[in-house]
Amino acid sequence: MNTLVRPQAHDARARRNPVTQPIFDWWLLGAAAMLLCFGLVMVSSASMTVGDRLGGSPFFYVYRHLFAMFLGLLSAYLVFQIAMIQWRKAGPLLVFFGLCLLMLLLVPGIGKSVNGATRWIPLGGFNLQSSEFMKLFMVLYIAGYLVRRQDEVARSFWGFAKPMLLLIITSSLILLQPDFGTTVVLFATATGMLFLGGVVLYQFATLLVFAGVAGWALIYFSPYRWQRMTTYLNPWDDPFNTDFQLSQALIAFGRGEISGVGLGNGIQKQFYLPEAHTDFIMAVVGEEFGLLGTVGVIFLFAFITWRAFQIGVKAEQAGQRFSSYTAYGLGLWIGMQAFINIGVNVGLLPTKGLTLPFMSYGGNSIIVACMMIAMLLRIDFESRQKGGKSKHRRRSWSLM
Repeated sequence: MNTLVRPQAHDARARRNPVTQPIFDWWLLGAAAMLLCFGLVMVSSASMTVGDRLGGSPFFYVYRHLFAMFLGLLSAYLVFQIAMIQWRKAGPLLVFFGLCLLMLLLVPGIGKSVNGATRWIPLGGFNLQSSEFMKLFMVLYIAGYLVRRQDEVARSFWGFAKPMLLLIITSSLILLQPDFGTTVVLFATATGMLFLGGVVLYQFATLLVFAGVAGWALIYFSPYRWQRMTTYLNPWDDPFNTDFQLSQALIAFGRGEISGVGLGNGIQKQFYLPEAHTDFIMAVVGEEFGLLGTVGVIFLFAFITWRAFQIGVKAEQAGQRFSSYTAYGLGLWIGMQAFINIGVNVGLLPTKGLTLPFMSYGGNSIIVACMMIAMLLRIDFESRQKGGKSKHRRRSWSLM
């Protein structure tokens, strides 16, 4: 005969036979850790020559990269301690703070310029790149907006237009630095989130057309961007001048063949390939580890992107819509930026000043990448906790 099990009896039995669940998504954490560690190895290999010349020590950039990793891991620990509800509440304030930082770069004498771009705010021994953090703030804001205004976004043009106005203002400030690559990643991530949030299809199509026309105009009427476009289309017409960087990257991949020339044996990084330890670190991977190493890195990025979307799906099933949209946004961001960076390295896309997440030298990029992984782990943790509680409540009144 079936009897009703009392909650107290079930709780006592659950305590005697606890069901252990992992605190972290170890697969996601492991993939990110592999990219971080491999990135340290490749930065060490790619920067020793230039570090000795510019910094007076072969390990000049290695020490700085290690310090960035320390700050990134510390930031990741702090981010993991913060509940997602707190990020949701802080979203509008964080976006306002990010806009203030972007406008601060326009004040003469405050921003630090490198190669004609003013993107950093000096803070003692650390240079803050506000656009990197603004991408994270925008993901959090749009995720919160989609939760608050989902019906308005899906049914009203104004509900779709309001976040787009903020996105246009943000993108304009970043373009003034100038930083076209970051603008592309930010715009693509934000529009992707709005699409997943249920925006009307014709509005989304109109936005894509507008973005395409605006992007073409920005390229056509900017001499240096137009030069990058023509270089991308034919990288061998002037390999010793305008096409030098891309042609040297392609030579690096060609030398690597299937298995590479071996760690530390690459020659393109020795004053041939500019920015080998930052934007073009993938070319060094291709030369020293060949096709196998390149495919391995691509697989890890694809896995992290897929895992982020899986975490978003689980959060949505648990009723945590803000966490779900945030996970989707972070997955889009990581996948998009990795695709663009690798595409630039292999000549698939025009040259842009974008780092490869987790791997390229750059303190801000490493810190924000670690924060993104910590946030995904936090979303997964909260989904597991809520899923476990819901499952426990269902079992408490089950019939036996």
